[in-house]
Amino acid sequence: MKPSQIIMAHGSGGLLSQRLIEEYFVRAFAEGEGLWELNDGAVLDLPPGKAVISTDSFVISPLFFPGGDIGKLAVSGTVNDLVACGARPLYLSTAFILEEGFSLDSLGEIVKSMARTAQQAGVKLVTGDTKVVERGSADQVFINTTGIGVIPPGIDYRPGRIKPGDRILVSGTMGDHGLTILAQREGLRFRTPVVSDCAPLHEIGKALQPFGEQIHCMRDPTRGGLATVLNELAAQSRLGMYIDEQKIPVLDAVRGACEMLGMDPLYMANEGKMVIICAPQVSQQVLEVLHKLPVGQNAADIGKVVSQPQGMVLIKTALGTERILAALEGEHVPRIC
Repeated sequence: MKPSQIIMAHGSGGLLSQRLIEEYFVRAFAEGEGLWELNDGAVLDLPPGKAVISTDSFVISPLFFPGGDIGKLAVSGTVNDLVACGARPLYLSTAFILEEGFSLDSLGEIVKSMARTAQQAGVKLVTGDTKVVERGSADQVFINTTGIGVIPPGIDYRPGRIKPGDRILVSGTMGDHGLTILAQREGLRFRTPVVSDCAPLHEIGKALQPFGEQIHCMRDPTRGGLATVLNELAAQSRLGMYIDEQKIPVLDAVRGACEMLGMDPLYMANEGKMVIICAPQVSQQVLEVLHKLPVGQNAADIGKVVSQPQGMVLIKTALGTERILAALEGEHVPRIC
């Protein structure tokens, strides 16, 4: 009889392992180049340019949430890391750690979600691996994705290129993902439902390529949110960041819920947003381009890069005062991605 859950034999390398791979992974990822051969690796054709590789592991709880699931998150997260490097995402590998007893129906939903998101982002899932561990050794399923992309000539996104006077842009509202996961986990209900922003940002990468080296740096504000990413960039560039609280886009539902819970949306995770630091002379054009994209409709210019104080982030508050916006200390919301 066909099992409805993961059993240890699924990780044995025998007949059940082969069936699991063929019925779930190969069937969903059939468009992957060379995947049907089931080799231990994939041979790839890369266009001219600098190759970029990025890897990430996803352990989110719950696995399914408004706006996405761990499969969509795994593909989007790695695609977005490649985009932040200036690369066009091309290929992904994936590895699953499955806990004994995990529902095969849930696995099927996750794998199909990964396939849909990969197709949306224009990337191919080309190789992978599966391991099964005893009940209690993991929490249902953990996923690792590794992505490969290529940076075209004339693109160079890194903190060392940030300059005083550069504008700081965000591609949309802050804190959506973090609050969604927190609400799901704690059973919170709000008058206006909050939905995760989980999405691949390949369109942003493609749309900004014509600006070339006028885009100095990009970073996706995931764990630790906007505040932590700006502090990282300030430290790495040895410059300061000055932002205006009133210009930072935050949904009313997110802002209200954070006020009620005593949390700050600037530290909440995002899984479909990008921080873009660009030359001041192109900032308005960049915003116009972003506003034409579904993932950039709420893009905003929130501040500028300054020479002093080095390595710090200052925020102008709604009251007109200034304060230091420090990096996140401790764990804001654990297992957020």
